[in-house]
Amino acid sequence: MLRTTAAVIAGKAARTAARIRGGGSGGSALPGLVAERVDPGFLAHALAGVRDGVVVVSGTNGKTTTTKMLVALLRAHGRTVFTNPTGSNFTRGVISAMLEELPLRGRLEADLAVLELDEAHALHFARAVAPSHALLLNVARDQLDRFAEIDHTARLLTELAGMTTTGVVLNRDDSYVNRIAAELADGVQVRWFGLDETISARLGELQEQDVRAQDAYTPPPAGPLDGLLAPIDEQQLLVRWGEEHEGGVLGPVTLKQRGLAAMINATAATTTARMLLGDDFREDATLHALRTVAPPFGRGEVIDADGQPLELVLVKNPAGFTVALGTYGSTPVASMIAINDDYADGRDVSWLYDVDFTPLRAKGVALTSGVRGWDMALRLEYDDVAVGRTLTDLEEGLSTFLAEHRDEPKRVFCTYTAMLALRRMLGERYDVPEMGTDAPEAGQA
Repeated sequence: MLRTTAAVIAGKAARTAARIRGGGSGGSALPGLVAERVDPGFLAHALAGVRDGVVVVSGTNGKTTTTKMLVALLRAHGRTVFTNPTGSNFTRGVISAMLEELPLRGRLEADLAVLELDEAHALHFARAVAPSHALLLNVARDQLDRFAEIDHTARLLTELAGMTTTGVVLNRDDSYVNRIAAELADGVQVRWFGLDETISARLGELQEQDVRAQDAYTPPPAGPLDGLLAPIDEQQLLVRWGEEHEGGVLGPVTLKQRGLAAMINATAATTTARMLLGDDFREDATLHALRTVAPPFGRGEVIDADGQPLELVLVKNPAGFTVALGTYGSTPVASMIAINDDYADGRDVSWLYDVDFTPLRAKGVALTSGVRGWDMALRLEYDDVAVGRTLTDLEEGLSTFLAEHRDEPKRVFCTYTAMLALRRMLGERYDVPEMGTDAPEAGQA
């Protein structure tokens, strides 16, 4: 206990020092590193007071959005929830986020902890604190220079599920996630989320067709507690409980975020909330939370730029970029693409050649920018997408883009570090909130 108290004091001091040096909200992993050095068992000690379970959300795409939705759902039901709000999905980032709420004795007081963790760091976390529940979203190629091949990512998620003690929520339509059910410990409950059979033909919009084209499998049957997505339009959806809808139907509900990806994230979050809440799950609270939860930082966030909407869209791998183009490319607007190759983005940008950019042909791309702005322009040329100009300096690129398209709707597709930089610039130019609890730290992809 004394060591944990000392770790809290040291971590809080590091957090304050980081803020004084200009570290923003203090979401850096440094305070977590300091606390962990003082007390190697810090995570287990700090989370020992969480009463109803520790939930880990992991997978390649959609972690931040789904985590935010799940937290909103649980809080709408009156639960106190700790989460890692900076979007830092490394273990030390979780500790850093925790330090702000911890009393000196080092014991977090909450009903639930809901933590977004990347596939590798989720295992590091689980070795320290066995999660009671896990929500596993999908497996796709993402920064292969950091996480190796897709099968390795699937193995990481399988190991995580095997360390989970109470319940796991799995994507029934993703064959890599689907098969995890066979690897769970005895007594661990399984719930499924996925697409309703009426829209099964749209599955390709959510995953990489080339990866799964030869991967024949049959999704498991969905029972009355398993959530199936039935979209009504780009933002409105139903969640049908069970294949025969024997568990009823939730909705309709209109999200603030649009697109099939946001809807499947909402379905995953709702299915998980129902598992966690049991008989306390209420439709009215659920619908209110889904209607009101705002898109996370950079995930379809809309900024008022000179009286016109500017959408900021994070892209980080072939599946995610393809989904973004499917969601946003159908409504052509002035577009900018900003590609960096810092560590948080992935150094190898060859993944851009696995994305189909033809949805951008109609309007073209006004400007490419970022460290790899010329690489992006070349890639677009192969798909016959016209590019207006390339300016690798992000500030110059953004200023030019805003000036040349002042009186029309705009959209920026960007990688992590480009998003962080652009969002700060936009915050300085327009009356929008500063980067806050949804903003990931550089290097915390």
